[in-house]
Amino acid sequence: MSDCSESKNRNNSYDLAVIGAGSAGFSAAITAAEDGARVALIGYGTIGGTCVNVGCVPSKAMIRAVEIRHSAKRAKRFDGVEATAQVTDWAAMVAQKQTLVDDLRAAKYVDVLPNYQDVNYIEGRASFLKDGSLLVGDRTIRAPKVIIATGSTPHVPDIPGLDGIDWLDSTSALEQEQLPKSLMVMGGGYIGVEIAQIFARAGVDVTIVTRRGLLPDAEPEVSEALTQAFADEGIKVLDGLSYTKFEKSGETVVLHAARNGVAVRIEAEKLLLATGRVPNTSSLALDVAGIDTNMRGGIVIDPQMRSSRDGVYATGDVTGIDQFVYMAAYGAKLAAKNAMNGNTLSYDNSVMPAIVFSDPQVASVGLTETEARSAGHDVITSVLGLEHVPRALAARDTRGLIKLIADKETKKLLGAHIIAPEGADSIQTAAMALKMGMTYDDLGAMIFPYLTTVEGLKLAAQTFEKDVAKLSCCAG
Repeated sequence: MSDCSESKNRNNSYDLAVIGAGSAGFSAAITAAEDGARVALIGYGTIGGTCVNVGCVPSKAMIRAVEIRHSAKRAKRFDGVEATAQVTDWAAMVAQKQTLVDDLRAAKYVDVLPNYQDVNYIEGRASFLKDGSLLVGDRTIRAPKVIIATGSTPHVPDIPGLDGIDWLDSTSALEQEQLPKSLMVMGGGYIGVEIAQIFARAGVDVTIVTRRGLLPDAEPEVSEALTQAFADEGIKVLDGLSYTKFEKSGETVVLHAARNGVAVRIEAEKLLLATGRVPNTSSLALDVAGIDTNMRGGIVIDPQMRSSRDGVYATGDVTGIDQFVYMAAYGAKLAAKNAMNGNTLSYDNSVMPAIVFSDPQVASVGLTETEARSAGHDVITSVLGLEHVPRALAARDTRGLIKLIADKETKKLLGAHIIAPEGADSIQTAAMALKMGMTYDDLGAMIFPYLTTVEGLKLAAQTFEKDVAKLSCCAG
């Protein structure tokens, strides 16, 4: 994309400079422009950032595509039904995914810019100078306020022998035009879980290797249920590992590790690294500008999105906090408003919904049981298996559960955690319940439509004090 700033602004001075042209950068630039600011939007690499190009959009498109093959395999759970489906052209699926990415990048980013005459897009890598101005190529961009929204990149662990392996990350894995026979996925977080299931459902023999298990920060009941679902699907999960080294054996990648003191050897045709993401800060010269970072390189910010340097804000993955596209955009809007209007708004993630698009889907909002106890609450919990949810029974798919966290004395809901085939579409109801300060009695008394997954929230709320197995349909 060409630099359109020269024709619009020849003195390189702006009210606001935004570094990063992904979802957070666009949110910040548009918000400030709508408030009357003249904005320099500085982008490096492909416009649009992680989500549309290599993250949310391509992964979810591929998840949906291979879901059809898996659904056909599971059709026999209904008496008298048989179905078949297969991946006949993986390269065609990859190409279709890329077409969607290209179309959305154009519609949501490239074609949006002309609508904002006060946003000047500048291509190039930005770095800070000591006076707080920005060097972009051979140009110096000056602005009294700067928002950093440069995102993150995949983390590469320090394991002997890894530098000799032609490994994949979540981006390159979904760009391959040929399926491997077997795949080793290192990491049990949300990226590893989603990508592993995509390839397993496409017919690849998948093994997940991880130190801490699947979704280690989730409620233990949720992690256990997902691990069992993966095992039932044929996805091997080797957790509790300590890694020794990698080596190449012919066309095979070999990981030497230990599990409970016993040596383990894992082999696969391809290796996918899914060991988290690290903030993109190394090229910004933050030390020159006196901008503090944490141990993982994330920019330290306060609730108003301010960094340690006056006038410089940061949002999204570059902070290492809440690495979700919607939280990046939310934080960017706050940063822009504060930069232009006096730091009156504070970041609030207390009712932030989070989703893992595995199958069954994992969704959560609010506190975990451990977090609630650490916060000083006398905690009471309700755990409802999906075998008590009529929607799941009708679908003959009772994989999963719903767990609610509440304060025992006040009955106020503190957190909700769902693992269910359609769990993602239910979490916003729980988020709104937490936002409104509802008790579990309040939630249990609400009217919910029968034979929906979200009705499980009502049943789980009733389970705090009732045995739902003894209730009739729609009782209570």
